[in-house]
Amino acid sequence: MTTHTPSALEQQRRAYRRGRERRSVLLAIASTLVFAAVVWATVVNTSGWAKVQGAFFDPAVAVRALPKVWDGFLINLQVLGFSVVTVGAVALVIAVLRTLRGPVFFPLRALAAGYTDLFRGLPFIIVLYLVGYGLPTITNTRIPPVALGVLAVTLTYSSYVAEVMRAGIESVHPSQRLAARALGLGHVQTLRRVVLPQALRKMTPPLMNDFVSLQKDVGLVSIVGAIDAIAAARSVASLTYNFTPYVVAGLLFMLLAIPTIRLTDWYTARLREREQSGAIL
Repeated sequence: MTTHTPSALEQQRRAYRRGRERRSVLLAIASTLVFAAVVWATVVNTSGWAKVQGAFFDPAVAVRALPKVWDGFLINLQVLGFSVVTVGAVALVIAVLRTLRGPVFFPLRALAAGYTDLFRGLPFIIVLYLVGYGLPTITNTRIPPVALGVLAVTLTYSSYVAEVMRAGIESVHPSQRLAARALGLGHVQTLRRVVLPQALRKMTPPLMNDFVSLQKDVGLVSIVGAIDAIAAARSVASLTYNFTPYVVAGLLFMLLAIPTIRLTDWYTARLREREQSGAIL
């Protein structure tokens, strides 16, 4: 059994790379320390920092507010969980309708296009008001705030997600459809077995970004009467005359979003590397 020994030139290249890596690490540490010193000198070590800390970062108020804000945050998570399912289902139907070919399907395509244009143009907060207060008024019934929040989120975000899905479906080369139809597959089978699996790879990064936005916007369901994290923070802040409860609510939403953001960045970079290397996705 022979052991491969790198050449002198290869050893020099490896030593050079290791040196570059060590230098990069040292530069990163040095720049971080310099940045921390600048922040301390220009922000923390100032006369106004004590007032900012007392108004936004009071530990005692944060401990007092956390139980109520957490209970409200569970409502946000409930709306998020239901909305992910409903948005995905409605958006897929709209995307498929927009990709139908033939003049006979023109009314369906026009209806789907009008839907996406309408709810991508309306601000989400207006949809919340129309759904949260208009729907119970015209039906003269009491509707749970969670259901109203899910409905408003679904109406708005399904229009965005549908466009992402439509772009992914149309990015698949027409030859794939023709080959599937030549093998005897019907339209639905072609879409399910050939088109959607290929389109999913293209759709995943923008869909994950939409999911991050969805995680934040479920914090607005307090408008329709849900006692969520924002409403609970507002309640505690009105009693303490302090803004720390809002910071606590914001931190909870950040902790929810950061893993998804990092996963999106990782997947996007991995997808780009595989495409640039010519690998089969």
